[in-house]
Amino acid sequence: MFGLGWPEVGIIAIAALVIFGPKKIPEMGSALGKTLRGFKEELGKPSEDANDENQHDK
Repeated sequence: MFGLGWPEVGIIAIAALVIFGPKKIPEMGSALGKTLRGFKEELGKPSEDANDENQHDK
């Protein structure tokens, strides 16, 4: 995972817990998940610009 070993991942997790606290981390994870899900959905949809270009080529 990005060239990080388990000790580094553990240190990062502990640092995040200390900085953000146990209540804020699930909220941040949920927001990140929603953002990534929306981004993935947008990538999966054909864009309107691409449709316009295809119609002009015909």
